Amino acid sequence: MPVSERITKVTASQTMKVAAKAKELRAQGENVIDLSVGEPDFPTPQNIKDAAIKAINDNQTRYTINSGTIELRQAIKEKLKNENNLDYDLSEISVNSGAKQSVYNALQAVVNAGDEVIIPAPYWVSYPEMVTLADGVSVVIDTSLETSFKITPQQLREAVTEKTKAFIFCNPSNPTGAGYTVDEMKEILKVSREFNFYIIVDEIYEKLVYGDYKFVSFASLDLSLKDRIIVINGVSKAYSMTGWRIGYTAGPADVIQGMNKVQSHSTSNASSVSQAAAVEALVGPQDEVEVMRLQFEKRRNYFAEELNKIDGIKCNLPEGAFYIFPDVSGLFGKSVGERKIESSLDIAMYLLDEVRIAAVPGSAFGAEGYMRFSYATSMESLEDAVQRIKSAVSKLN
Repeated sequence: MPVSERITKVTASQTMKVAAKAKELRAQGENVIDLSVGEPDFPTPQNIKDAAIKAINDNQTRYTINSGTIELRQAIKEKLKNENNLDYDLSEISVNSGAKQSVYNALQAVVNAGDEVIIPAPYWVSYPEMVTLADGVSVVIDTSLETSFKITPQQLREAVTEKTKAFIFCNPSNPTGAGYTVDEMKEILKVSREFNFYIIVDEIYEKLVYGDYKFVSFASLDLSLKDRIIVINGVSKAYSMTGWRIGYTAGPADVIQGMNKVQSHSTSNASSVSQAAAVEALVGPQDEVEVMRLQFEKRRNYFAEELNKIDGIKCNLPEGAFYIFPDVSGLFGKSVGERKIESSLDIAMYLLDEVRIAAVPGSAFGAEGYMRFSYATSMESLEDAVQRIKSAVSKLN
């Protein structure tokens, strides 16, 4: 008996081939440097772990309210008010099992069959697949290194049709690290006012920004659009809590209610212990966040500079997150022996086979000709990785 048509439309991850090969090589004892991971390499801060241990010892191990504990939603409410100038009632906040579920639930709550969702590319790999699972249609806006991976207001305006239901805006971006300025966001908001669609704002990397770039929450720039803006965030990236699986959503009460319905029939509440830990993450000391941010900035500066020294590779200096997304199309058409480089997947597999570097091809993010390297690893590993990449590229003719 066949599976559902909806599932057949969802594509398998383009990174699985690289991931499977990397796992196989590690099992053989090979020294693989993994630059594909989307999570901090730092431990979760001790005060957060202590809060979780206390929650366990206090027997906070049962079901919570489906939308999240009052304590955590109150902490989120205060965080959004104090840090982002956003005011939400507890009924307008939902706690989810990771920001990924937050985006998924939001799309399930607002998208009808055939509705269009506008997504700038390069995009996080799951966005289009989530739209498909909501029976929607992805409308992709292409960007490039030359445009700093940012869409223009005109591109957004031209992508809107009578079927447009939502626009996904990730800032800072995964996979590019691009960060929009306040002026750039205001221009996008001007277009948004002309049309009636939801804006799903993914701000999971808000605290990991560098140089002169200052993060400002998109929703705070036009409070008149509050009934259409859905804010997604979480504790995974800033607090090195990826495995704890706590994301959250703030938005219109009817959308949040719909999201809670979806969650009630899928995962129910997020982990009770993780929710207690997330309270401490948000209200406790923030020193460790800055320690991690400074280390990421140092790695970013080094890695971008070194990659730009390699013939056939060029990149910009990302404003946030912990990824660099270089243009590697200058390596296309080259070969070594009988091996030809004709795509970003070819480069990913070549780097893995030749010098044991695991990275993600740009095609996985809707951007052929690019690669995503994560610098969420030690400086020592990055220095080793640079030498390996240089060695591999030097062999191509």
